[in-house]
Amino acid sequence: MPEIIQTLQVNGTIAADSNGTLLVLSERLGGHDTFLTGQLQLGDAAPTAVRILTFDDVTVLRLLDQSPPALTNPWAGVLHLPHGWRARSIPEDLSTAATAARRDLRTLDEAELRYALTFLGEASTDAIRRSRIHAIVRGLPTSEGTL
Repeated sequence: MPEIIQTLQVNGTIAADSNGTLLVLSERLGGHDTFLTGQLQLGDAAPTAVRILTFDDVTVLRLLDQSPPALTNPWAGVLHLPHGWRARSIPEDLSTAATAARRDLRTLDEAELRYALTFLGEASTDAIRRSRIHAIVRGLPTSEGTL
């Protein structure tokens, strides 16, 4: 396992979808990017790789290992985060575009910022990235508080 920067006591319930088992945390994890990968320690079993999916009001762990440990409902364990907490930083190109258009990125709440940055981060070409920056900036209120 990589060097562990952060460990968290977690618990929740078991759910399933068409892609396999999901562990729904009883409390949403704040401060983590969606798709962050970690290791979940359940009792004395070997740690199992999980993908952390944090949405507006829930955090779900998707098991990545082919042979997951035995689970009981409800479950409890320790989540090891090899990358620790990740701050959501605004990229320079988005910040520059917002400033040039006199739009205020500070008006976005945590969920809106997460959606905007995920939308921007999924751009596959420079042209798509520029278009997405334009769309995000146009949706922001002006620095004076009006659209």
